[in-house]
Formats: sequence, structure tokens, C-alpha cells
Amino acid sequence: MRLSRLAATLKEPATLRLNAEAARLKAAGEAVIHLGGGEPAGPAPAAALEAARKVLERGEVKYTATPGIPALRQAVARWTERQYGRPVEARNVLVSAGAKPVLMAALASVVDPGDEVIVPAPYWVSYPEMVRMVGGSPVIVPAPEGEVIPRIEDLRGAVTDRTRAILYNSPNNPSGAIYPRDLAAGLVDLCRERDLFLISDEIYRCLVFDGVQAVSPFTLWDGAMDDCPVILVDGVSKMFGMTGFRIGWAVASPAVIDAMNRYTGQVLSCASPLSQAATLAALETEEAFIENLRIALQRRRDILVGSLSGLTGLRVPVPQGTFYCLPDFSAFCRDSAALSEYLLEQARVVTVPGVDFGAEGRLRISFCGTEEDLVEGARRIRWALDPAAPETCEFGGKVHRRDRPVPGP
Repeated sequence: MRLSRLAATLKEPATLRLNAEAARLKAAGEAVIHLGGGEPAGPAPAAALEAARKVLERGEVKYTATPGIPALRQAVARWTERQYGRPVEARNVLVSAGAKPVLMAALASVVDPGDEVIVPAPYWVSYPEMVRMVGGSPVIVPAPEGEVIPRIEDLRGAVTDRTRAILYNSPNNPSGAIYPRDLAAGLVDLCRERDLFLISDEIYRCLVFDGVQAVSPFTLWDGAMDDCPVILVDGVSKMFGMTGFRIGWAVASPAVIDAMNRYTGQVLSCASPLSQAATLAALETEEAFIENLRIALQRRRDILVGSLSGLTGLRVPVPQGTFYCLPDFSAFCRDSAALSEYLLEQARVVTVPGVDFGAEGRLRISFCGTEEDLVEGARRIRWALDPAAPETCEFGGKVHRRDRPVPGP
């Protein structure tokens, strides 16, 4: 049986692979601490759940228009106006079954086979694979050594005659960094000069800390919406903890939205009306939910960073947003996949290798779980990596022994 070249070359997302291994260990009775998660703990907003329940009671679970029900598109437009301070109409909005399909539709709408898409590193694991899936070539532009924010001069230097788009993600998954205003403004200017698209994934924009604001390229475009090169991507998964509802959206020029609508109509038809109703209710009534979640995440960030700080040699950049941090473990092991495997095996702690994000030597650690898990997970990591720690450690009601050394640097 011969499969396609695409099928043969696509990588399995590291997060899904690690989730499967963690589930296997938990099923075997192991006390696993999961610090690799990508969704906030706790239930979705009550208004969203109630709206979904009412749709089920009415039995109105039918197809909708491909770009979303009119009320939701209008609500997204109003939400965007409030968040970004520029007028947006429903015709600038496409709603789909999660931010991933929105990103795929955006790439499929602006990238031809052979085109290049600039991807600053560290990046979300799916970006390069998505670019390849539409026939494009991802051009990875790393941040300077030891840093997690790219430089505008490096991004400019990566542009060629084949460049078609730039993938932008701030607040950033996996680092939690917020890109500075100068970088966002420089990219808007670059797109204007070179006729490029800027696909701006801002799914974490509301989850920021310490009074810092994430400046969006979308707000810095001073021209008409019809000419805007920015394709804004957002959704309810992170800010409302509604990952399973699978609703994301794009805000862009009418021409781009029309192209994305045609693509989406062929591969998805439409998002679930159940999920669209829940999203509408959340956007209209649940802004306080976001602020409560943001406060809780800031507290958990402080707990995790403080709990890891006692490990000599570990460098932990303090995240400004999201619910991830990206500590530099290269003093212990430069092979992040080997180190992640070691921590799961020895300490029963799930982390995600930085190599999958274009950040070798680092591990992505999530702080969206419980405070107890953050403290315990950090304790086990310190024990597993500190050569001065005792050879044994008790967790999960068992005494565990380090039976092999940390993989070499």
C-alpha cells in the first residue's frame, strides 16, 4: 500500500505523543505529573454551557453558513473592535472549527506551491508542517543565541523573491514572550514594502501578566481593511478554556476572507452550531471569566518559576503571557527529546522537548494545571537533575531511585 509523500513526511505532534505515553503510565498506576498540557484546568464558562444545552434541547443541530452564523460573526467583529480599537465588519470575519483550521485556510489562501513562509523560532510545533501541507517551504528564523524573541533585521534578511507570508505568534507559544512594539511595527512595514501577508496568531492575547500589553500588528496597520495584509487569528480555546468546543476565527480583508471561505467550504462545510452558540454566549457575557483566568495563571506562573529557581544551572525566562515557559536546560542536556524522556522515565513528569519548537536545549513547561501539580512537578525535576540530591525520592506513595544518569550535554 503506497501512501502519499505528504503522509510519509508529516510528523506526529510531540504533545499528542507525550499525552499518549502519559496516559499509558497513568493507566498502569503511575503518579504522573503532566506539565505539557495546552488547556486551562476547570470548566468552560457557565453561559457557554447553557447556550449549548439550549441548542441541544431545541434539536437545532444542522449545517450553518460556512463562515459562521451571522450573530457570531457580528459578535466577533464587535469583540475585535473592543480589543484592537479599529472598526471591523462581519464581512471581515470567518468562523471555523478551531484556530488550526483557520491557520490552514489562511495558508491555503495565500501560499502557492514553492512559496516561502517565514517562521520565527521558537514557533508552535504545527507551523512548519502546516506550511508544507499547502506546498510551501517554511523558512525558520531563529532568535539570537540564548534569547526567545527574534530580531527584525534577521526576519528582513530572510525575505526573498519567493517569500509570500510571515507567521507571527505573540504572546508566543512556547516561550510565553510578548514581542515588542518595534518588532510588530517593523513587520507591518516589511509586509507593506514587499507585498507580503502577515498571519498573526494571537490566540493568547488576553492572557498576559504584570500589566504588560501585547501590541498587535493588526492595530498598527493604518490603511483600509480592504488592503490590510494582516490575517488575525483568534478563538475561544485558551481565553475561555473552551478547547473542546473547537471554535476559532480569522479577521482579515474581505478578499482574504472570501478565499478562506471557499477553502473551508470544501474541507469542513461549517463549524458546529452547538459550539457557535456557546462561543456567542461567552463573547457576549463572560469577559470576567478571562480576567479571573488571567489572574489565576499569573499566580501559577509565579509558583512554577519560583519552584524551579533553586536548580543551579537552569535558566528560566519569566513568561509575560500564555501559560507556558521555556526554561533553558542546556547546562544539563542539550538533547531536549532525550531529556524530556528522562524526566518522564525517572520523575514521571511530562514536559515537551524544545526541539519540536525550534528551541533545542529547552523544554516547554505548562503552568495551566493545578498549583499542587506545579509544586510537585518542579520538586521532582529538581531531584532528577540535581547531582547533589539524594539518590531516592518519594512520590505517588513509592520510593523511586535514579537508575541512570542524566543524558550527557
